[in-house]
Order: sequence, then structure tokens, then C-alpha cells
Amino acid sequence: MLLPLLVAMLSFVFATMLADQWWRRRRPYQLVWAVGMVFYGIAALTEVLGSAGTWDTVLYRAWYLTGAIWVAAWLGLGTVLLLGKTRFGYAFALTVFLAGLFTLLTQRARDYPDAGIAPWLYFGIAALVALAVAVLNYFADDRWPRLVAITLALGTLASLVLMAAAPLPGQGYSITEATGIPNAEPLPGYIRLLTPFFNITGALSLVFGAIFSTYMFMPKRRLLHYSLDPNQKGDEFLFNLAISIVAFPVNLAVSLPGALRALVAGQLHSRVPATILIAIGGLVPSVTSGLSRFGETRVFDVGLLIGVLFLFAGFLVSIEVFHDLRVPFTGVTLWHRAPEPAEPLTGGR
Repeated sequence: MLLPLLVAMLSFVFATMLADQWWRRRRPYQLVWAVGMVFYGIAALTEVLGSAGTWDTVLYRAWYLTGAIWVAAWLGLGTVLLLGKTRFGYAFALTVFLAGLFTLLTQRARDYPDAGIAPWLYFGIAALVALAVAVLNYFADDRWPRLVAITLALGTLASLVLMAAAPLPGQGYSITEATGIPNAEPLPGYIRLLTPFFNITGALSLVFGAIFSTYMFMPKRRLLHYSLDPNQKGDEFLFNLAISIVAFPVNLAVSLPGALRALVAGQLHSRVPATILIAIGGLVPSVTSGLSRFGETRVFDVGLLIGVLFLFAGFLVSIEVFHDLRVPFTGVTLWHRAPEPAEPLTGGR
């Protein structure tokens, strides 16, 4: 009970700090990350209450919705909004397509008898969103993050309705005896398949966003050149898009020595370490949470604690998120840092 209680407390404190930063600066990603951290805290709090002997169907449903479906997705949306004016949309399109594909493959592997058409429906939605995001990115339309946000909001509402209506046999929940942590056994397949759909999209958005943002803000060497300029001919664009799949990791690898030198010299932009920490913080609990839904619950609480600590560290390091540190919703500033030099967020080459 101690670990989830600590996670819940840290999550709610953190969410309050993020909400305060949003209230002052009105950055959408700050608000979205605050929502994600509220879900993080609720997931941990349900476990605290359940461990005290109060597990019931309502608490169990809340535990699954927040921890297994919503947290990673909303944290990933924050990264999408942070990088919304860049070419990150191509990476996100790949992310959501892979999430839909993995959801379909999960059904093939697990064969949930009550999944119905859900696997194909989720895959179809993922494919449509991926296509729309890629097209908007091609035309340099900055509205693609808004499309992603609307889709996630509708998906969150749909998952809430589906969960509320889902029949749960027996006592309405299931606990792993060895650890006292719930598992997903009573849930119908169409609910359980929401986990890879939401979780993979969110977790990969965090990881790909960290890699992309790191590359944008580190000293770069471009060994392989490419261009994602939408004004070039269609066949040239497709050729460059294919080349970028190889060129991006190659250029990233050859740029790492220069980035390490900049880090040692204290000249590396704060977004580089910040996004890496945030990605780790979002990925670890996504993995341990996903494992718990398949019966492996021993590392669940540890994953939550590691995740919230890395997220906290990443957000504090990032000047985009925390320009200063103060008592939330007051004028009392505890610490203030000077702004870093502005750098372009393009990512087209």
C-alpha cells in the first residue's frame, strides 16, 4: 500500500504544479499533461483504496480505465501538442498505425471470444487517423494535433461508456492473490483490446517524441541529406520520405558525440534531457501496466513509482513546461531560470 500511496501523492502534487503553469502560460501541452497526471494519481489511489479492502466493481473499473487505457495516451498527447509545429506528425502517424496493427495481432494471439468486430474497428480507426495526420503533415497543416486531441477525447468518452456498460461476472473484479493487485480477467475482450490501442499509441508517442526532439535540439551532423518539403514533386517527396527512415537514425547516431560534448560543457538545450526523461517516465509504467493486464503483476507498483519520478524529473528539467518553480496558484516564486536561446523546430531535414 505504501508505494501506490506515494505515487498517488506525487502525481496529484505534480498535476497541480502543471495546472498552475498552464494557468499562467496557457500552453496546451501543460494542461494535457496535468490531466494525464491526474489519471496517473487516480490509478494509484484506486489501488490504495482497494488494498484497504474496499475493492468493488466501480473501483475496479476506474482502476482499469485510468491506469491501463488513459494515462499513457494523454501523456503522449502532450508530446504531440509540444511538437505540433514540426514534422513529428509523420512519426505519430506511424505510431498510431502500429498501435492499431498490434491491437489486431493481439486478438489473433489471445483470441478473446467476446471481442466481436472491435479489433478490426480499432485498426480501421487507427489507419484513418494515421492517414489523416500524414496528409495534414504533408501540407504543413498545423491542425493535425487538434485532430489527434479530438480523436483521443472521443476515444476516452467511448471507452468510459463501454466500460460502464461492460458486464463483469462474479464479484465484478479479479485480484492476483500473490500480489494483491487486480488483473483484467473479468473484462470482455473489446475492453482489454483498448489497452494496446491506447497504451502503445501513447508510449510510442513519448519515445518517438523524445528521439525526435532530441535530434532537433542537439548539435547535428547530417551525413545523409533529405527534405520533406511539400513543395517538391510527389515522387521526389516519397523518395525523400523513404530515405528519411534511414537518414534520421544515421544522422542521429553521428551527432551523438557532439551532443555529449555539449552536455559536458553545459550547452545542451534543456529539451534534450527533458524529453528523454519524460519518455522513460511514460514508457516504464506503460510496460508494467500492460504486463499486469496479462497476469504479470509483481512489477506493477515499482513501475508506477519509477514512472512518476522520471516524469517529474523530465518536466522540471524542461523550460517549456516549468519556466519557474513556485507555490501553485500563488505569487510565491521559489526559483526562476533565465530563458534558453530559441531554436527552430522544423525537422524537415
